[in-house]
Amino acid sequence: MITNLEEAKVAKAAVLTRNEVAGILQVNPRTVTEGIRQGTIPAIKVGRRVVIPREPFIAMFAVQQRAVPA
Repeated sequence: MITNLEEAKVAKAAVLTRNEVAGILQVNPRTVTEGIRQGTIPAIKVGRRVVIPREPFIAMFAVQQRAVPA
């Protein structure tokens, strides 16, 4: 089970579960469900399961470097 963002970055799995994302964010799984419902957490439905694509989830936390004006 993936428990933090660093593990998620190097994982080979294409998707994360709601419980894994809750562990990474240190929130209740219901909070993840609400984030999915509101569209703030990317998710796809596979059969009856809802999973979170790993790459788009990780990209949410990417810090973009801005060029410093000279």
